[in-house]
Amino acid sequence: MYHLLQYWCMAALEQWGSYRSSVDYAALCGLPVVHYSRFSTKAAEVPFSVFKELFHLLVCKCNREARRKLTFPKELLLIDSTTMTVGKTRLPWAPYHGERAGIKLQVALRAENGQPLQVVETLGSKHDGPMSEALAQPDYILVMDRAYGNYKA
Repeated sequence: MYHLLQYWCMAALEQWGSYRSSVDYAALCGLPVVHYSRFSTKAAEVPFSVFKELFHLLVCKCNREARRKLTFPKELLLIDSTTMTVGKTRLPWAPYHGERAGIKLQVALRAENGQPLQVVETLGSKHDGPMSEALAQPDYILVMDRAYGNYKA
């Protein structure tokens, strides 16, 4: 995790575009050389709370002027979904996979206060990507997972 943090700090400082490109620059910066896919795997294993706490510690070390510059110009809007499945006889109108039926809740959550801004119910088999357009709000900075981002790309 220590090396991962070092890579991320250098990547932010030097504006590296990806794990793959960071491996190319690692030796030049004195970082250990590791295959890019290993970093991707390791990053997925590290709990978000660890880096959130580190970020808060760093911000506390900053003076008042620096902390003011770190504020976001808009509020964050978190977009994600969860799928709930049951036997297909319980929800025959919502086929999912094989003998399962399911519904999906797509949620846009205000990060500042934890309140949902919008909730949309769909069939469990519906892809997350198209729903991002329905949940997106221009007054917010959107934070969404890979399924939504891949759709937009």
